[in-house]
Amino acid sequence: MLTCFIRYHIDPTKKSDFEQYARNWGEVIPRCGADLIGYFSPHEGSSTLAYGVYNIESLAAYEAYRQTLMSDPLGKENYEFAQRKKFLLREDRTFLKLASSPHASLVNS
Repeated sequence: MLTCFIRYHIDPTKKSDFEQYARNWGEVIPRCGADLIGYFSPHEGSSTLAYGVYNIESLAAYEAYRQTLMSDPLGKENYEFAQRKKFLLREDRTFLKLASSPHASLVNS
């Protein structure tokens, strides 16, 4: 199991647009095959950092998931919404594997 962390740099004046984007992914991501942990918008501290986090079985499963995501009507609409509103300034994706106790022994066994 891998966990995908997406770090977004957002326009702080368009936080509500990011939150709509996040709610839309909340519907689409589970429907397309990933285990969504959640989307997180700025609250205190940085006003420009936001995150999306989900689990996926493997990088091969991720590739299949991305194809499904691109063909989902709300997924396509959400990509277009982000491009139209221009609230995403940067997006970085990192895949990590759980390495600490107590959960790592359950995931890695």
